[in-house]
Amino acid sequence: MTAEQDTSMAVPRPMRADARRNRDAILAAARATFEEEGVLASLDGIALRAGVGNATLYRNFPTRDDLLAAVASVSIEAALAEADALSGSLAPKEALLEWLIRLAWRLRIWHDLPTCVASAQADPQSSMATACAALVDRTAVFLRQVTLSGDAAGTVTAADVFELVLALSWAVDRFGDDEPAARRRVSMGTAGIFGAIVLDDARTGAPTDHHAR
Repeated sequence: MTAEQDTSMAVPRPMRADARRNRDAILAAARATFEEEGVLASLDGIALRAGVGNATLYRNFPTRDDLLAAVASVSIEAALAEADALSGSLAPKEALLEWLIRLAWRLRIWHDLPTCVASAQADPQSSMATACAALVDRTAVFLRQVTLSGDAAGTVTAADVFELVLALSWAVDRFGDDEPAARRRVSMGTAGIFGAIVLDDARTGAPTDHHAR
């Protein structure tokens, strides 16, 4: 086999026009359905709304997470763009807090989204976990900057913080918070990340004040 043949075989076939239309119709129907009914809505109903058969939907998106990740990609990209703006305009502590508030608010954009994202975190193979990895990585950047400034406990990890934000986002979703109420809830819920933090030392079981050293 020649190098030219190898190269041609490595290039994926372009999607046919009708297949592209079907995929776009499924994504549009899923987004509208998620906005109306939440992310646990019937996939069969989404296929019906898109005007395609169930087989077509599952051929494009074998699992609910696959469909959810594709629809959520626009929101994730927007969140990352916001993160860049926050980093350039606020001090590390304020930037992290604002990021967490906005992230919790964005993660409840559709009913039951925090629940699905939390479930996906336990499955490394989940496409939704892969899609959200960028959010965890961006949280790590903010957290590292705040830790270096001395305003956060060095033992707190980005995964810890992301799980906390998911829990708070779930509460925002379940209690139907408006944006000011959500901001207050997340500010209170994440306060332990900042300032003088007393945590249980996992090795000794003794309370440790990480800012009293």
